[in-house]
Amino acid sequence: MPGTYLILGFTIPKKPSQIRVVFDCAAKTEGKSLNDYLLTGSDMTNSLLGILIRFRQEKVALSCDIERMFHQFHVNENDRNYLRFFWLTDKDEKVTYRMKVHLFGAKSSPACATFELRYLTETDGKQKLAQEFITNNFYVDDGLTSTADATTATSLINQAVDICKTENIRLHKFVTNSPELLANIPETERNDCNNVSLLDSDNSIHRTLGIQ
Repeated sequence: MPGTYLILGFTIPKKPSQIRVVFDCAAKTEGKSLNDYLLTGSDMTNSLLGILIRFRQEKVALSCDIERMFHQFHVNENDRNYLRFFWLTDKDEKVTYRMKVHLFGAKSSPACATFELRYLTETDGKQKLAQEFITNNFYVDDGLTSTADATTATSLINQAVDICKTENIRLHKFVTNSPELLANIPETERNDCNNVSLLDSDNSIHRTLGIQ
């Protein structure tokens, strides 16, 4: 099979300062692409409708994000030859590298990353709030849920952060409608809307999973 693929970098329209590196795994070489050979795996994506309903169910709503989710999980060393790519040096010399982590753009990445994320909760087994949250209320890298009060939400976040830290996975970009909960989240882990007034309806709109 063709073994080397095109790497692309692009900026997110609403976040022009951030560069997201992706691979064009559908690019054809001699009529074949990397995605033609990859398996999508089991459908482990949670129901979007179910997540959104639970997100609106209780009084305290919160959402967060896994930083560079696919890049947090390593690829078996024996499989890395399938993830080769060219890189041009400053002298226009072509160098071949191999990716050690899963790709943005590969159809296998969502199932692999989701499986491995859930595996973390199974190996912990003690922090039930976080286990339920991570297993049932993540849509790929976006986590949304709601709780009856800020105290429960604080415990949930602390547990989830602790579980993810065991494998150096960062939960961040936390957003909530609760000032009490927000006060318990370090500023570095909040979303970029830290100064939103929750009492001002014109300035309290946040977009998540396609809804406002």
